[in-house]
Amino acid sequence: MLQNIGVPGLVLILIIALVIFGPSKLPEIGRAFGRTLSEFKSATKNLVEEEEEKKPELTTLEKKEKSAVS
Repeated sequence: MLQNIGVPGLVLILIIALVIFGPSKLPEIGRAFGRTLSEFKSATKNLVEEEEEKKPELTTLEKKEKSAVS
């Protein structure tokens, strides 16, 4: 999706944002956007780590069930 925008499109978006929000609000919006992205990244990293921790537990449980059935 963002691959099709290009440099002229990004410049146009920046100019529109500057007109709408003004020069004083843009740094605040940028900081808020950066914090949101970093929180999202850390949350997804935590979810991936939790899933990786659960996988070995599932495999050991499956092994116990298979040995009990056999």
